[in-house]
Amino acid sequence: MGSVRLRFAAGRCFEVQRSRVIFVFEVQIKPGHTPEAYADAWLRASELIQRAPGARGTRLHRSIDDSMKLLAIASWDDKASRDAMESKPAEEVERIIASQAPFVDIRVVGEFEDPEWTVDPPGIENS
Repeated sequence: MGSVRLRFAAGRCFEVQRSRVIFVFEVQIKPGHTPEAYADAWLRASELIQRAPGARGTRLHRSIDDSMKLLAIASWDDKASRDAMESKPAEEVERIIASQAPFVDIRVVGEFEDPEWTVDPPGIENS
């Protein structure tokens, strides 16, 4: 993983990893279903997906304003790795995803590179 070193006028230097990508999607839970039921399926599918080459972890966040809205963020080495997994998903992953489809609306937010600009509080390094 290459990094880019940025130097600013005050002599401060920041190093940023730019080679990874994230895939972000929003999940709206339909009435009669629960975020916990979706999260259970998400965990099972994610454990299988994380075996794919280039997978670097995934997180599921619950909205503060709407407990029935979740945000999933999956990290990958690169877009090609994620695309390869998507083109040939494991049968069990497809089955798990299909089992949840009637209970959720999913909106793809997008695919993003690692941040080019990051500011952390003093004494805390971005990992």
